[in-house]
Amino acid sequence: MEHLLTTEACTMPTADRPLRLAEFDALFSRAVRDVQRGGTGVRMHLAGDAGLVDRVRDLTDRETSCCSFFAFTIDGTDDDLTLDIAVPPARQEILDALADRAAELST
Repeated sequence: MEHLLTTEACTMPTADRPLRLAEFDALFSRAVRDVQRGGTGVRMHLAGDAGLVDRVRDLTDRETSCCSFFAFTIDGTDDDLTLDIAVPPARQEILDALADRAAELST
């Protein structure tokens, strides 16, 4: 299990944001099977082909390196992966939008 603790900052250049969003969209549409909300967090269940865990870890590591308010916990295998995402209360709106997007694209 991997857990990344974060502070509240976002340093991603505005021009790079659509590219990162496209990466999350691809993950959501290909691998997300279920999205659950609870309190200040979101749990996503994913399944995919070989390398899914590594791809999720890479994407979440890069996201945390520039948007440090995210806390990602990754647990499981390529065919049964749980991704927990938490943010500070002041960033809940961003997490809600991400969860909405994941739920929409995964159906």
